[in-house]
Amino acid sequence: MTFAVLHGISEIASNYDAVILDLWGVIHDGEKPTPGALRCMAAMRAHGWPLVLLSNAPRSLDSVRKQVAGFGIAPDSYDEVVTSGDLARTALEHRSDPWHQKLGRRFYHLGPERDWGLLAGLDYEQVQTPDRAHFILNTGLFDDEVETAADYAGLLDLAKRKNLPMLCANPDRYVYRGPKRLPCAGAIGEAYHAIGGDCAYHGKPYPAAYRACWAKMRGIEPRRVLAVGDSLTTDIAGANAAGIDSLLVLAGLHAEEFGARRGAPLDLPRIEAAAVRLGARPTAVIPEFQW
Repeated sequence: MTFAVLHGISEIASNYDAVILDLWGVIHDGEKPTPGALRCMAAMRAHGWPLVLLSNAPRSLDSVRKQVAGFGIAPDSYDEVVTSGDLARTALEHRSDPWHQKLGRRFYHLGPERDWGLLAGLDYEQVQTPDRAHFILNTGLFDDEVETAADYAGLLDLAKRKNLPMLCANPDRYVYRGPKRLPCAGAIGEAYHAIGGDCAYHGKPYPAAYRACWAKMRGIEPRRVLAVGDSLTTDIAGANAAGIDSLLVLAGLHAEEFGARRGAPLDLPRIEAAAVRLGARPTAVIPEFQW
């Protein structure tokens, strides 16, 4: 294996001065904290690490703070939050690059009503039908409990015929909410890209997400930062691209694939093969998020 297998994060704690933590699949499962998450975060704080939560949630940091507080994760258990939703909002506010500059001001919001309001206070107008839009703001499926990306084929075909750009505010394709595997905005973005649609993403694994974290770390060198996540394609690939070490929590998104549930032995060759196939290599892996 080209990565270490840990029993606890304390085994490598002396190598780092700060941590970037994924939320969904690492510190909570969409319903409650993961086993040991609160103890692990407390131990990280006691060790002196600043904790920055980096989430692909297509919502504001205040909304995410309230959500995790509702799961029993107190605001004083971490230091900062960066969300893909805030990154998207900032990009649309400043329009400092050619892709965002070309967008018009009317958008169709594809996603559940709980995510609406992301652009509140900005000079944009939400329209009710895509045929009136200048671009699509994609924060997910209207009902991820029953729908899949395939249910949006007609809408995506219309958007492609109208040459509508799509801004995807959550690159994740799937997530677990409790025991349920549910599709996310990234699955729709992938489907749109597959038919030739113009889709841009905010969040992990893209560089702006990590630049936002550096800005909150008060001068800590990237080589002394550990990124902890449960997805090879977002958390680990993003850390690789940012040039920082990463720890893959196996009890999250890849749990069934890698044998990390119900006490089964880890399938280390399969983890290695997946890392090679996806071009995303963790520095280390750990069965669960624990100190």
